[in-house]
Amino acid sequence: MRVDLITREYPPEVYGGAGVHVAELVRALRGDTEVVVRAFGAPRDEADTYSYRPPEELADANPAITTLGTDLAIAQDCAGAQVVHSHTWYANGAGHIASLLHGIPHVVTAHSLEPLRPWKAEQLGGGYAVSSWVEKTAFEAADAVIAVSGGMRNDILRAYPAIDPARVHVVYNGIDLERWKPVHDDEVVRGYGIDPDRPTVVFVGRITRQKGLPYLLRAARLLPPEVQLVLCAGAPDTQAIMDEVSGLVRELQQERTGVVWIDKLLSQHELSAVLTAGTAFVCPSVYEPLGIVNLEAMACGLPVVGTATGGIPEVVDDGVTGRLVPIDQMQDGTGTPIDPDRFVADLAEALTAVVGDPDAAARMGEAGRERAREVFGWDRIAIRTREIYESLSR
Repeated sequence: MRVDLITREYPPEVYGGAGVHVAELVRALRGDTEVVVRAFGAPRDEADTYSYRPPEELADANPAITTLGTDLAIAQDCAGAQVVHSHTWYANGAGHIASLLHGIPHVVTAHSLEPLRPWKAEQLGGGYAVSSWVEKTAFEAADAVIAVSGGMRNDILRAYPAIDPARVHVVYNGIDLERWKPVHDDEVVRGYGIDPDRPTVVFVGRITRQKGLPYLLRAARLLPPEVQLVLCAGAPDTQAIMDEVSGLVRELQQERTGVVWIDKLLSQHELSAVLTAGTAFVCPSVYEPLGIVNLEAMACGLPVVGTATGGIPEVVDDGVTGRLVPIDQMQDGTGTPIDPDRFVADLAEALTAVVGDPDAAARMGEAGRERAREVFGWDRIAIRTREIYESLSR
């Protein structure tokens, strides 16, 4: 069986969880499946991997239109595949058209949903309506839809009620515990201005509405003064969210010491070292299908304090591997807390409790790494994904 896997992100051009997922899935599948990767971006030298740049005529077009131009070139090249598998709306158009053009099954993996990210209109303008149309069309026509969590599956069926629930399968994101593990490197940590001897809360994520960073920065004002906050945050969606976060960070740095903002993409060794030096990891997202960053933190031995939304409760075992922070959210697609002050206070309370008991935090971290091993191994995920492919090719 030849599977053509279509993705916007693929190493070395990875900026989010979807790119990490695709890279690891390809690695796990290629043990006994022929996988051809078709990715956006610059040429790559990996075998059976092809890169696509936008048509020159669309270089200055709305990003959604540029994406569709790239999708057309990819779809043409999928001839000969038995299954085409697309990741994110950027690639869904290519997968859908390839399925129509070549008469092959199309599998989509949902890493997020456009109806639940209305703030993308700030970034794409009218292109958000285009991206929403692409996703809806591809999902409703797909032979199988993979959700990365049970929470995501519920969101898919709520957003797209025309989809037959029997076609929506849950296959978790995963983590490679051979690659992600505790790394003790004080030289790297101190090089970024982090004091490894202070209790530390670590955040890793893009600067986007869904990650909830402004709520965390407000909650940080309520933490004990000895607690250090390390933000590994970059790739802002818009200048507006960047300006908001920058202002909040400056205010926090004027009020307390130990506020460290790392706005560059860290290598895996560096990020593992920063995570290992922490006391707790925080995921304040208002929308999170699963959260690979939570698995990376667990693999490095950190307890996770995360919002009880989306797929996070399927990752964090409350009281065992971390803490879940309750949230009542608006149902308008934004995920905005109905009572932001309450959410901020509850987040601060949970973080204070975890970092205030380092021995209990360490035990939670150990339990988290074991949970990652038992539930989120890529070998299990590859087997389940391959079963879905085979069910469609019979």
